[in-house]
Amino acid sequence: MNKKQREGLRLEKSKEVFSWIKAILIAVILAFLIRTYIFAPIVVDGESMMPTLQDHERIVLTKFGTNIDNIDRFDIVVFHATVDKDYIKRVIGLPGDHIEYKDDTLYINGKAYEEPYLDKYKKQMAGVPLTESFKLEDITGSMTVPEGQLFLMGDNRQNSLDSREIGTISVDEIVGKANLVYWPINEIKLVN
Repeated sequence: MNKKQREGLRLEKSKEVFSWIKAILIAVILAFLIRTYIFAPIVVDGESMMPTLQDHERIVLTKFGTNIDNIDRFDIVVFHATVDKDYIKRVIGLPGDHIEYKDDTLYINGKAYEEPYLDKYKKQMAGVPLTESFKLEDITGSMTVPEGQLFLMGDNRQNSLDSREIGTISVDEIVGKANLVYWPINEIKLVN
């Protein structure tokens, strides 16, 4: 092999190495962008969303479209509760809603709502209310959920630190919506 051939071979190898480095960098940047702005895996920490979500289940969180126009009543969302801690809860009240629980029934703007995701726990309570009666104004001092805020509650109503204690949550604190449980594998399901 002469000098020109060796030089050509070295140049070809350099191009291949550069091509691999470029492909790896693009993959890392795409993974970062997807995880930061579109989807993220999270681990459920605690029992506040039982029976819907179990402690240590892994879920996919959709991060895009978490403005007030894309959040619906009964969506399950993750939000920044403190600088170090995120919570996962269900959206009960949207801006302008009046929230009341009476005799273990949810009333929004005077209309009773079914909460089928609570049926399992309600059966276990043997007639004892799962959710204690309250009115929004007794908790927050406001008749309705303020603009840009949400009223959030955990499904495990007797074991959940939620808007009943910490008040309404700013939409700006929402990290994303829970969509899919992907682990454990035998528990794969859409979140609703």
